[in-house]
Amino acid sequence: MTTADNFDEMWGTDESLREPYRGFCEWLDLENPARLRAKQREAEELFRLTGITFNVYGKSEAEERLIPFDIIPRIISGTEWLRLTRGIEQRVRAINAFLHDIYHKQEIVKAGRIPEEMISRNDAFLPHMIGVTPPGGVYTHIVGIDLVCTGPGEFFVLEDNARTPSGVSYMLENRETMLQMFPELFSCNRVQPVQNYPVDLRRSLAASAPTGATDDQVVAVLTPGIYNSAYFEHAFLADQMGVELVEGHDLRIIDGRVAMRTICGYKPIDVLYRRVDDEFLDPLNFNPDSMLGVPGIMDVYRAGGITIANAPGTGIADDKAIYSYMPEIVEFYTGERPLLQNVQTWRCSEPDALAYVLDNLEELVVKEVHGSGGYGMLIGPTATKKEIAAFRRKLKARPGNYIAQPTLSLSTVPVFSRSGLAPRHVDLRPFVLVSPGKIHVTPGGLTRVALKKGSLVVNSSQGGGTKDTWVLET
Repeated sequence: MTTADNFDEMWGTDESLREPYRGFCEWLDLENPARLRAKQREAEELFRLTGITFNVYGKSEAEERLIPFDIIPRIISGTEWLRLTRGIEQRVRAINAFLHDIYHKQEIVKAGRIPEEMISRNDAFLPHMIGVTPPGGVYTHIVGIDLVCTGPGEFFVLEDNARTPSGVSYMLENRETMLQMFPELFSCNRVQPVQNYPVDLRRSLAASAPTGATDDQVVAVLTPGIYNSAYFEHAFLADQMGVELVEGHDLRIIDGRVAMRTICGYKPIDVLYRRVDDEFLDPLNFNPDSMLGVPGIMDVYRAGGITIANAPGTGIADDKAIYSYMPEIVEFYTGERPLLQNVQTWRCSEPDALAYVLDNLEELVVKEVHGSGGYGMLIGPTATKKEIAAFRRKLKARPGNYIAQPTLSLSTVPVFSRSGLAPRHVDLRPFVLVSPGKIHVTPGGLTRVALKKGSLVVNSSQGGGTKDTWVLET
């Protein structure tokens, strides 16, 4: 099950079953492999019937795909989860404090902890947010922290998703599918629930409404529309929360409020959970050609008339160059040492770092600072000489557009393959809800799995799949 270089979360490093998997494996040993194969096919059919798909771009038109799902859960002990939760909460507090600071006094820049050009020349820095404090002081209402495991209890943060983190619908559907197919598993394993997420999200968003909002806060989800890669999730979350799913043409500004069209006329909105990027949010303030946003919504927002979740301008906290400063950011704003460590990162904008990266491309992972979805990256150990040569030219042309990291020995978790259980690399995206005075980490998250043998790329757009993530009761 394991390799010499990888830690397997079920079998450890010495082929001995790890405690969190003990109850599951006792059940698995009694199962007929033919029944499990039938259940795997049944899961795929459930996903197809439910319409759990995503769009892949980059071709002449978007291609809709079914997201692969594996029936072997990833299992984390309650004790290990408590440690992770403390580190996640600390990091999210620091990110919110950092965002408030850079749009106000920029004390971290004055203290010399982050170079000024990292802020002022950053494409994700939004001058429109200077001097603006969101309702309740919350910038990142929903956060996804991507984690990788390299050994027992050894988790590293791979990146922060503070703009519009996606994937929570897959987390929920993965659990629903497992509950439907294997109810007996949940009666003999004390698994913490994730099904309350939509209720928790609705409550957290309502708690972030502007001062003066009515007791029955009106929440809506803003989607770019059916052609967006995450449209399934937008519609799913709106339905699960019991709120309206709206597009830009459904909204207008009336009497200084953002209002949505209903069969009874226009109704003011208190909180807008937007899944539209900053650039397209307001054609009067940003991209004038945008048909996805609401003309004038930023003026209402700056006046305190609506909460936008996540706040405009939070994308700078997604920036992978800023990520490299997160240990300093955590220490600066919390006064504590980071409980979760970063992966070592070379900023290619720095001459010495660039020289090192160019000399060691075959051993490193190189990423665009604003990249996502596994696009625009190089995995040196698996790249061809031609791919490395092409990336070398990109790096020399725009070094500030890239960071580099070592190729980590990611943990593996078994998947159910035709030949039985087989190890595959995984990462984890826990989802965090932030409201004034409260941070809630959902017990579990989205486990993404690289379904190709030896692959380190877990993104669904690059052929990865998902698993149900169990956090056991302590």
